[in-house]
Amino acid sequence: MAQISSGNGFKLDMAQPKGIVGKEEALRMEAEALAKLQREKRQTLPATTTSSSSTSSSSASSKKKLPAAARPTSSSNRPEKDLIVFPEAKKHAEKDKFRDIDVDKLTNKELEKLLLDDSFGANSSKASRPSLLLGFNLSASYPGGHATCSPSHLHSGQWMPSLLSTPSSSCVFTPTHQQAPMFPSAPFPKPENFSFCNGFSPAMPPYMGLHGPQTSFTAFTPIQQPGAMVFQQPTVTLEMAKLFDKIHSTSEYLKNGRSASTDLDSASTSAVSLAPNPPPPAVESPTVSRFEWLDLDPLNKRKAEGEEGSSPASRGTLMVVGGDPWDAVLLDETEGGAGGSSPPVEVKGQLAGRSHPRRSSTGAAVTRNHTLTIPASSSQHKPNNQHDNGSGKALTKYTALEEKEAQNLEVIAFCEDVAILRSKFAHDDLHTNPGYVLSAVIPQRDGGGDNGCSVKVSIEISESQEPVTFTCDLSSPVELLIMQALCWVHDDLNQVDIGSYVLKVCGQEEVLQNKHSLGSHEYIQNCRKWEAEIKLQLLSQSTMRRDLARTAEDNTAQVDLERHMGQVERPFKENVTRQGLSDYLEGYHNQVNICLQNESTQYKTVDRVVQTVKNLCCALDEVETQAITEAVKGVKRSVNLPRTRSPEVGSKSSGGSANGHLSPVEESMGFLTDAVYDLAKLYLRSFCPASSSSTPSPDPSSNSQHAEGESAAEGRGSKEASGTTDHLQFTLFAMHGIPAAWVSSYEKYYLMCALTHNGRNLFKPIQSKKVGTYKSFFYHIKWDELINFPMAVALLPLESMLTLSLFGVLNQNASGSPDSNKQRKGPEVLGKVSLPLFDFRRVLARGTKLLCLWTSPQAASAAAGSRRKNLAERIILQVDFPSPMVDVLYVGPQESPCPDPNTLEELDPDLRRRVEKLCSRASTFGLTRADRQLLWDQRHHCRAHTNSLPKVLASSPSWDWGSMAEIHSLLHHWPSLQPVCALELLDSKFADTEVRSVAVSWIESSSDDELADYLPQLVQALKFECHLKNALVIFLLSRAQGNVNITLYLYWLLRDAVQDPAFGRRYDQVLGALLCLCGAGLRAELDKQTRLVTLLGALAEKVRQAGGSTRQVVLQEGLERVQSFFQRNSCRLPLSPSLEAKQLNIKSCSFFNSNAVPLKLALVNADPLGEEINVMFKVGEDLRQDMLALQMIRIMDRIWLQEGLDLRIVNFKCISTGKDKGMVELVPSSDTLRKIQVEYGVTGSFKDKPLAEWLRKYNPAEDEYEKASENFIYSCAGCCVATYVLGICDRHNDNIMLRSTGHMFHIDFGKFLGHAQMFGSFRRDRAPFVLTSDMAYVINGGERPTSRFQLFVDLCSQAYNLIRKHSGLFLNLLSLMTLSGLPELTGAQDLKYVYDALQPQTTDAEATIFFTRLIETSLGSVATKFNFFIHNLAQMRFSGLPSNDEPILSFSPKTYTLKQEGRIRDASIFSFQKRYNPDKHYTYVVRLLREGQSEAQFLLRTFDEFQELHNKLCILFPLWKLPGFPNRMVLGRTHIKDVAAKRKIELNSYVHNLLRRSTEVTQCDLIYTFFHPIARDDKTEGFEAIAKAPEAPPLSPTSGRVEGEVKLSVSYRNSTLFIMVMHIRDLVSEEGTDPNPYVKTYLLPDPHKTSKCKTKISRKTRNPTFNEMLVYSDYSKETLGLRELQLSVLSAESLRENCYLGGVTLKLKDFDLSKETVNWYKLTAVPYF
Repeated sequence: MAQISSGNGFKLDMAQPKGIVGKEEALRMEAEALAKLQREKRQTLPATTTSSSSTSSSSASSKKKLPAAARPTSSSNRPEKDLIVFPEAKKHAEKDKFRDIDVDKLTNKELEKLLLDDSFGANSSKASRPSLLLGFNLSASYPGGHATCSPSHLHSGQWMPSLLSTPSSSCVFTPTHQQAPMFPSAPFPKPENFSFCNGFSPAMPPYMGLHGPQTSFTAFTPIQQPGAMVFQQPTVTLEMAKLFDKIHSTSEYLKNGRSASTDLDSASTSAVSLAPNPPPPAVESPTVSRFEWLDLDPLNKRKAEGEEGSSPASRGTLMVVGGDPWDAVLLDETEGGAGGSSPPVEVKGQLAGRSHPRRSSTGAAVTRNHTLTIPASSSQHKPNNQHDNGSGKALTKYTALEEKEAQNLEVIAFCEDVAILRSKFAHDDLHTNPGYVLSAVIPQRDGGGDNGCSVKVSIEISESQEPVTFTCDLSSPVELLIMQALCWVHDDLNQVDIGSYVLKVCGQEEVLQNKHSLGSHEYIQNCRKWEAEIKLQLLSQSTMRRDLARTAEDNTAQVDLERHMGQVERPFKENVTRQGLSDYLEGYHNQVNICLQNESTQYKTVDRVVQTVKNLCCALDEVETQAITEAVKGVKRSVNLPRTRSPEVGSKSSGGSANGHLSPVEESMGFLTDAVYDLAKLYLRSFCPASSSSTPSPDPSSNSQHAEGESAAEGRGSKEASGTTDHLQFTLFAMHGIPAAWVSSYEKYYLMCALTHNGRNLFKPIQSKKVGTYKSFFYHIKWDELINFPMAVALLPLESMLTLSLFGVLNQNASGSPDSNKQRKGPEVLGKVSLPLFDFRRVLARGTKLLCLWTSPQAASAAAGSRRKNLAERIILQVDFPSPMVDVLYVGPQESPCPDPNTLEELDPDLRRRVEKLCSRASTFGLTRADRQLLWDQRHHCRAHTNSLPKVLASSPSWDWGSMAEIHSLLHHWPSLQPVCALELLDSKFADTEVRSVAVSWIESSSDDELADYLPQLVQALKFECHLKNALVIFLLSRAQGNVNITLYLYWLLRDAVQDPAFGRRYDQVLGALLCLCGAGLRAELDKQTRLVTLLGALAEKVRQAGGSTRQVVLQEGLERVQSFFQRNSCRLPLSPSLEAKQLNIKSCSFFNSNAVPLKLALVNADPLGEEINVMFKVGEDLRQDMLALQMIRIMDRIWLQEGLDLRIVNFKCISTGKDKGMVELVPSSDTLRKIQVEYGVTGSFKDKPLAEWLRKYNPAEDEYEKASENFIYSCAGCCVATYVLGICDRHNDNIMLRSTGHMFHIDFGKFLGHAQMFGSFRRDRAPFVLTSDMAYVINGGERPTSRFQLFVDLCSQAYNLIRKHSGLFLNLLSLMTLSGLPELTGAQDLKYVYDALQPQTTDAEATIFFTRLIETSLGSVATKFNFFIHNLAQMRFSGLPSNDEPILSFSPKTYTLKQEGRIRDASIFSFQKRYNPDKHYTYVVRLLREGQSEAQFLLRTFDEFQELHNKLCILFPLWKLPGFPNRMVLGRTHIKDVAAKRKIELNSYVHNLLRRSTEVTQCDLIYTFFHPIARDDKTEGFEAIAKAPEAPPLSPTSGRVEGEVKLSVSYRNSTLFIMVMHIRDLVSEEGTDPNPYVKTYLLPDPHKTSKCKTKISRKTRNPTFNEMLVYSDYSKETLGLRELQLSVLSAESLRENCYLGGVTLKLKDFDLSKETVNWYKLTAVPYF
C-alpha cells in the first residue's frame, strides 16, 4: 500500500482501490506530477479521475485530468493553493471542441485514433465538476459505518473520485488545506523488487480494506458545521453524450469485456442499525488489450510471464467496479441519507448496475509496516489469453471466511457423497428415472385368495374409438394385458416392442408395473373393494408424460444444500450469512482505520470500534468469546496509556514508529482483529452452510481428490484413542444469547453433564457450579469451569455423546417469575444439547464448540415477552475442548473370530427351551437383567433364531472399545435379517455406526412400496445417527432418486421434521440434498404443491377465525384466490402424486361445522377420464398422529392380505403439510354414525335398526343388502382389532363412518395408545372398543344372535392373532416415533400399552378367548351408547331439513318433485302385511292414483316411515295445522295383527286429511318423495311371496330329533389336553323358544365323574359363542389314547330341570395330538352321562 501523506503531516493508512500503486511508485508519481503541474500552471478541478493509457503519451493526459482532491502532494506542509482552481473559463473552448467533431461520421478506427491523441485527452475530458467541499457525518451505529462524503454529484464506473473523510464527526474542506491523495497520477512502471526506506520488506498486509465504499482521511479540525452546499452540475452536451456512446461501442472497448449497455440507475440504500452497508459486487475481468487507457487500473498493464503483481483482491482493498467509462458523466445527483449513512454514490451505482468482469492477480501487497494483519482474499492472475467464462461468480472479500477453518467439513463431505450418489443414476435410464408415478404393489397370498378369480378390464386405446373390454385373471402379469390390448390394433405382435408400452390408470397419473400381476396392484384391489370398473389406458413410453424426470443439466448442477430451500418454513434462521458477515467486518475495519489515523481522537473513535465489535457479536447470536472480551479491554487500556509526546502537525500518526515496532494501540487492535476473525470462523463452521466455493464439483473423481487434499492439508499428526490414558475433560465457558426474561426469572443456573451411549450413561452425570448472569456486551451465563470425567478416552465408544442440560433455579423474589406464586419450586429444565465426542472423521473433539441449545416448553414460555420475538433466535453454549498437538483418532479393535455353529456344544434341554423362549419374544421390551445375561452368554446358539439379533445385541453388557471386537464379529457373521426385523437396529438403543450400516444394508432388499410403508420411521431414525454423513440418509436419498412416490412422500416428511427444535437443522440439510437430487421438473412440482398448501392454509385459518355468519363469504373470496392459482397451472396433490387437479369446483366446496372448521374441497381432475377429487384441508390440529394411526392400520391390512384375510379395510390418505395443518382424503358415499342415528331422533343411538335401515336404503335389492352386510361384518372386525391394539380413544359417533357399500371405518385419531378422552372425571371410553347393539343388529341380520355373529368373532380372533405374530414390528415402528414430538407417544409407558394389548407371550387359543371376552364386554357396555347420546346433545343444532346433498327421507336416496312425478289425485291405505326381513314387523300397502294414469300404484311403507314423514312436515310447516298422527305408544306387544289393523284405519285417515290440506303442503317435495316408488315397491304383487314363512318350531330331543353343530379346538402340549369350545349353531329346543345353552364335557371312562368341565351359560340364543378353554392336566398321550371325550349341550332352566339339546362323543385316539385340530361336529342324541 502506498505511503501517502496528508496536509498535516500524518500518514494515512487507507484501503487501496483497484489500480493503486506501491509506495516507491507513488512517491515518484507525486514528484513528477507536482513538477509538471507547476510547470504548466494548469489549474483544473475536473470532476473525474482518468484511467492510465498503455503508452507514455497518455500518461501526461491522465495527470492533467486528475482531480485536485486526489492529486499527489509533497510531504511538506506548505499548502499548494494553485492546485485548486475552478475551470469555468475552459467551458467555451470545450464546447467548441465537441462541435467540430461529427460523431455520426466517425468510424471506430478514427475514433480510437482521436482518443489516443494527447491533445484530445487534455482538452476533451475536462468535464466541469464542483469541488468536493462537502460536509459529512460519521456513523458508527451500524457495522460498516464509516465517514462518507455526500457530494452533490459523483461518477461511477471508470472514474474514481476521491472521497474525503475524517475521524471527526464532520468537517468542511477549504482550499487552504492540502488534500490527501487517494489515487496516484502517474502510470510509472512498477518495480519488481522493492522495499521501504527503513529496510522493511513488505509481506501480506496485516490490514486490508474491503471492496466497499472506502474513503481517504484528513486530520484537520472542522472549521464549520456541515451544511447543504449547491454546486453546478457538470456540463454534458448532446455532442459529448454522442461521443461517449460511440466510444462505448468501439471494438477495443468491447474487447475488454465492457458491456454495450449499462444500467445507469444508482441504487439508494439507507443504513439501518446493526445492518452493514451492502457491498458492491466483486467481479473479475478478462485481460486487457493494448488500449489500456480504457481499463480502470492505470497501472494494471500486461506483465511478463511469471511476474507477480499486487492484487486488489489479495490486498482486501476497496474496489470500484469497472463499468461504462461514461456512466459517471450521465449519472444524476443522488442525495445522501440522513446522518451521512448512505454509502458513496459510486458504490450505489455499482449496486444497481451490472457486475462487470474484473481482472485479479496475486502477489505480496505493499503496505505500511505498522498496519494490522488482516486476512485477505487472493486468486491467481489469469493469463492474457483467458477470459472470464461469464459464470458471474463474485470474489468473496475475505478468504478467511472461505478457509477450511470457517467451513463445516462434515457438510462438505456430505455434499460430496450426494454428488457421487447422483452420478450413479443416469438421467436417460427409464428404470431409475421414469418421470412418472408407478402404481403401488401389495403382495397377497395366492393372489389374495382369488388365484382363479377373473375381473373385467376396460382399456382405452388411441387407435380405437371404443374402449377394449375383456376378462382376465388377477394373476395375469400386466404384460399379458398389454399384449391382449395390442392384438386389437396390431396384426403382427412380432413387430411390436411390448416393453415400450404401459397401462396408465384412468383418472390418475400412475401406471401399472409391467412385471407384476394385475391383482397385486393397489388400484386393482381398491376397484374390487368398491366394486368399481377397472379403467386403464394403453400408452407408449414415448407418449407418456415425463415432466418429473431429471435431465442432463440436473445431473451436472452443483450440490448446494441452500439453493432450493427458499420455500421451506424453518423454525430457525441464519442470523448472518457469509456475505453479510464480510460486510460487518468491512465496517469494523473502517472503524479501525479511522481510529489509527489520528492519535488525538482515539479516545473517541475507539468507542466506535468497540460498538462495531458489539454489533458484530450481536449479529452472531450475541456470542462473545473470552478473547473478544479481553481484546476489547486491551484496546481501551492501550488508548488510555500515557503518550511520550503530544501529536504535532507533520508528525506520524499513532500507527507506528520508524523502527517498525507497533504501538500499544496497534498491537491491541491486532489482538482484537484476531479475536474477531476467530469468532467469525467459529460461528461460520458451527452454524452457516458451506460456501459455494467449497461445495463439490459434479465430477466425483475431483471430489475424492478434493477430500484427500483436505485431509492431507490438516498438517497435524494423529494418535489412536485406544492408546491414550487421558481422561475426558472440557471447559464449560458460557451460555450466550439468553432471553432477557431469564435474567429476572432465574437466580442461578447450572449444567448437568452426561456422557451417554445407546441412551445409557457411561458415567455418573456431573453437575457444574451454580452461577448467575453476567453482563459484558450482553447478558450471558458464565461458568468458565473445567469438567473432568474420570474415564479414560481409550474406553469411549465411537458414538459417545456428551449431553448437556441447562437448569434454572427460580428467583423467588422476582415478581416477573413465571411461577412466582409457587414458592420453593425445584430447578426447571431450560434446555438441552448433545454433541458427539468423535466427529465424522473419528477424531476426538478439539477446540471451541458452539452448541445451539434447544429449549424446553418452560423455557420457551419464560422467554415469551422478551426481546426474543422469534424463538428461532439461538441460545448458544460455548464449550472449550483441549487442543492437543496431534489428533486423537478412534481406531476400532480387530474383530475376534466367530465359532462355527456346528462346533458348539449342545445345550441342556431346559436351558435350550429358555433360550428359545427368549429368542421368540416380540422385542426387547420386558427383558429382565437375567434374561439379557442368558442371551449374551448363549449368543452363538441364538444364531439359529435369526430374528433374535436385536435382543442379543441389546443384551451386551458393554459397548466400550474392548467389547466392539466381539460385537462386530457377531454382527458380521449373523445371517441376514428381514427388512422389517432390521428396523429395530435403527432404534436409539443401537447407536453403533457399524450396526446401523449393516441394518441399512439389510433394509435395502425391501421394495419401494414396502419402504414407503415405513418411511416415517426411517426419517425419524435419522435423529439417532451421530452424524449427518451416514448410511441411512444415503439410502433414503438413493431410493428417492429412483421413485417419484418416495421423493414426494419424503419431501413432506422432511418439511415437517424441519420444525423439530433439536434436530431441525439436520433435517434441513437432508431436505436440501433431496431437492438438489430430484431435478428441476420435480422441484417445480414440489414448489407448486407448497404454494397451493400455503394458499389453502391461509384460507382455512381465515374461515376458522371468521364468525359463523361471515364464514361463507370469507370462504368464497378465498376460493377465488385459489382458483386463480389453478388458472396458471395444474397441480398434483400432496396426498398422492398420482392425483392431479386443474381447478376447483367452487360450487361443491364448503366447510365442516366441527371445532377446527376444516375445508371441504372439490377439485376437478386434470385427467378428463377421472372423477372429481374430494379432500379436506384442516388447520389448528396436529395431523401427524392421524398419519401414524392410519399408517399402522394400513400395515395391519397388508399383513392380513398377505395371509389371505381380506377385512375390507378402508384406507384413506392423510398428510401433514406443516405445523398444525394438513390434507385428508375424503371417502365418497359415506356418512358418520351420528348423522345416521339422529334421523331417528336424539336418542337414535339407543335404537338397534338405524344402521341396518340406512344400508337397506342404499342397497334395496336383497343381494345388494347381503353384500353390504358382509362388508360390514368384515370391516367391523378389522376396526375392532385395529382400534383395540392401537388404543384409539375418543370414539364417539362422529368419529366412525359408514359407506353405502357397508364398509365401516374410523376417522380422527387425536387420542390413541389408551389416552382416553375425559368428561370431567368421567372416562368417556369405557369399553375396549366400539361395538354397539345397532352394529350387532347388522351383523346378526336381526335382533337374535345368528351364525353370522360367530363369523364375526372368528374374524376378530383370526385378525388379532395375525397381528400378534408381528408384535415386534409394531413395537419397533412405534418405538422409532417416540422422539417425533407426538404428545401421546413419548416413552416406554406408551409402548407398554401396545405390548399389553398384543399379549405376544400368549398362545393363539388363549388370545382368542381373551378377545372373545373383549367382544362380550364391548357389546354389553351401556357407556358407549351413552357416550353417543351425550355427543348427539352436544352437536345438536336446529337446522330444519337436510341440505341439498343429503337425502330428504332416510329411506329414499333422492328427492323428487311434483314436476317429476305427476300430481297425486288420491292415496289410501289398501292393506297391511306381515314381514320377517330382518325381523317380524308389519308393512302397509298404499294405493296411489296420479293424474294421467289409469292404473293405481302400490307402495309399501312402514309405520316408522309414516312417523318420519309427519315429523319432517312439522319442521317444514310449523305454522300450518297438520292432521293428527296416530299414537305410537301401544300397551302390550306391538307387532301383532290387531295393532296393525287399528293403525291401518288411523293411517288411512291421516293420509286422507293430509292430501286435503293447502297446496303448499300437498305439493311439497317431501310428500312426493315419500310417495315415490322404491325398489321394494316393485314386489307388491303377491305379498305372500315376499313374507318369510316363520321358522319351524324346533323339535325337542324328546321327540327324537336333535339339530345343531359344535365347533371345537383340540390340542395337546406339556402333558395337558386343551379343549376349546368355540361355537354352536342351529340348536333346537322345546316350544320353539330360545334356549340358554351351555356345554359339559367328560373324559370317559369316568365312573366317579371327576373329569367334569363345563362352560358358562349363554342366554336366549340358538347360536351361542363360547370360546372357552376346558383343560385336562397331567394326562399322557398313551392315557388319552384310551379315553373318549363326551360333550353334551344343555339348556339351563330356572324353574325346571335342564334340557338336553344334544351331544357328541369323540375318540381321542383318532386325533393327532401333536397339532391343533379345529372342526365342526354334528350334535346327536347320544346317551347322556
